[in-house]
Amino acid sequence: MPGNHETPVTQYRQPVTVERMTGDLARLGVEPGDIVLVHTAMSRIGWICGGTQAAIDALRAAVGPHGTLVMPAHSMDVTDPAHWSHPPVPRDWQPIIRDAMPAYDPERTPTRDMGAIAEAFRRWPGTERSRHPAVSFSANGPDAKAILAHQPLEDPFGVPSPLSVLYDLNAKVLMIGTGYDTCTGLHLAERVAWGDRPLRQPDGAPLMTEHGRCWIDYTLPAHDTEHFDAIGTVLDREGLSRIGSVGYATTRLLSLRRITDRAKVLFPVRS
Repeated sequence: MPGNHETPVTQYRQPVTVERMTGDLARLGVEPGDIVLVHTAMSRIGWICGGTQAAIDALRAAVGPHGTLVMPAHSMDVTDPAHWSHPPVPRDWQPIIRDAMPAYDPERTPTRDMGAIAEAFRRWPGTERSRHPAVSFSANGPDAKAILAHQPLEDPFGVPSPLSVLYDLNAKVLMIGTGYDTCTGLHLAERVAWGDRPLRQPDGAPLMTEHGRCWIDYTLPAHDTEHFDAIGTVLDREGLSRIGSVGYATTRLLSLRRITDRAKVLFPVRS
């Protein structure tokens, strides 16, 4: 049966088109030339005529040829299986997985749990992708290469990182049908707030090096998203988010610089 996802057609009054999404984005405040970090939950937009292609066409039309779109392109399965929990794997499987897991490849490694639009965007003509095996970003537009140029293996959300470049470029954050719990941009505020936090978590991934495929162990700053929703409530209350809709999805548009500067003082003090 034709369709672009499992959402029942009868749930909506009419289909969502490129023209409608582009108009919704403009009314919300997305402007030509903008640099926008986009989070999407496709199923909440409605029945999209054209599916992921239409959604990306609308986003590209909203920012125009001089604008740049950025999306999280995380691949959290390219990590040490010793730390997997959704689902965990047997201990005796772990060395087998480490030895057999294909090396991270920005062009071929798929995203995981990022949604259909982010995965389609990763494969979109002209899209670039950063080189972090677990928490990469993809970008399409004139500023893509500059945004993705530096993402340290052991500090992918700090300074420098794609998020810090987006902060410097005064990028916007667009959350289409998603909540603050998935707002990747808040990780920059977290890193600024907890810059000296000693707690780190071990990880590893297969990477291509001059010696071929190698398993690389590394550590990451411990991240804690449990405060993101409460911080988002403050951001909404203080008027730092512009709330509207894209299709049928509740949507927020924010300034990454403004929410970082505000959120960094809202994280609780940690050792």
